Amino acid sequence: MRVIAGDWRGRKLVAPKGEGTRPTADRTRETLFNMLNSRLGSFEGLSVLDLFAGSGALGIEALSRGAEHCLFVEQDAEAVKAIKANIAALDARKRSTVQAGSVMSLGPAKATHDLILLDPPYDTGAGQVALDRMLRLGWIGPATWIALETHKREEIKLHGLAIEAERAVGKAKLTILRLAD
Repeated sequence: MRVIAGDWRGRKLVAPKGEGTRPTADRTRETLFNMLNSRLGSFEGLSVLDLFAGSGALGIEALSRGAEHCLFVEQDAEAVKAIKANIAALDARKRSTVQAGSVMSLGPAKATHDLILLDPPYDTGAGQVALDRMLRLGWIGPATWIALETHKREEIKLHGLAIEAERAVGKAKLTILRLAD
């Protein structure tokens, strides 16, 4: 697993040990960031939230492309170790915060984020539950872009959010969302 583009392009990332996480394939990550780049134009200065972070590859990719800060949220202990190791190897500690614990333990937001990346376990509905919670607690604002990875057969039904784009890549479905009008 490698960083696709930006300052850390080509740098290797470590994945968590065990079966607790499913790292996003390089091809899927590249497709996702192409989709986001065409909408955002640039990642410069963005505040990013990486939920169900796993190895941290999605948030690290955003940082590599110029995001100002990323909050990584992950409950699996081995995954938290991998995120911290990846952040240390890239000397990204000042631009990163790692929160060990469930996405559902997040309280009210101090501010909205520019980009929220979610890669929950497939076929659990956890992404939808997390997004509903993020909406209620003020993490999502009018300028927020959301990228949700699910299994390609998983149905997405979200209240208050509109689907901007969807694309199937292998077993995954990538969905870009915004606040509904």
